[in-house]
Amino acid sequence: MLKEFKEFAMRGSVLDMAVGIIIGAAFGTIVTSLVADIIMPPIGMLLGQVDFSSLAIHLSDTVAIGYGKFINSVISFLIVAFCLFLIIRGMNRMKKAEAAPAEPATKDCPFCAMAVPIKAVRCPHCTSELKK
Repeated sequence: MLKEFKEFAMRGSVLDMAVGIIIGAAFGTIVTSLVADIIMPPIGMLLGQVDFSSLAIHLSDTVAIGYGKFINSVISFLIVAFCLFLIIRGMNRMKKAEAAPAEPATKDCPFCAMAVPIKAVRCPHCTSELKK
């Protein structure tokens, strides 16, 4: 069982996934800072010095629904989704357009079944006339 686990853990897809998770966590930190430190202050200023993170509905002295933090989370999600869209869009543009399959250069002779050039009018193997 240990050998099977080692094979599983050392497969390329598992390592790629681990790297992706680590990079994703680091990217999440950057986006959180972008939202909290760069995007939200101007939005709050435009809306009259509102800090969304402090918005809440107080149900009692000890219970509050912090919908402002939820608004910040939604904005953060939208920014992450947009950034991923831009990254994937850029990667797709960088990919080379997959070449269309090349047209065949040969065809089979209907008489002897040997491969002959597409433009051939006579089979070089059996000398039969070929249709165009």
